[in-house]
Amino acid sequence: MSEVTSPLLPHDKAAAYIGRTARALYCLNDRRQGPPSFRLGGRRMYRLAALDAWLAEHEARDSRANPVLDPTRQAPEPRQPRRRQPLAA
Repeated sequence: MSEVTSPLLPHDKAAAYIGRTARALYCLNDRRQGPPSFRLGGRRMYRLAALDAWLAEHEARDSRANPVLDPTRQAPEPRQPRRRQPLAA
């Protein structure tokens, strides 16, 4: 990836920065799930710090990156003994 020199990125470069296509980033924004953006001269722009924060937030929610959320690291729940049904007379 090329070195980023500006703290602001246009939509296509922001999409490449987070590893998504421009169309996928538009869809995320339409669903209000994407990184925060704003209009500047008719173009959708993103702050580099906001992209980094958005990525860190999603990384923290992923169980593969956050051991606290990993279900394989938690103790298994104790099994409840089965209750036998009485035999019909």
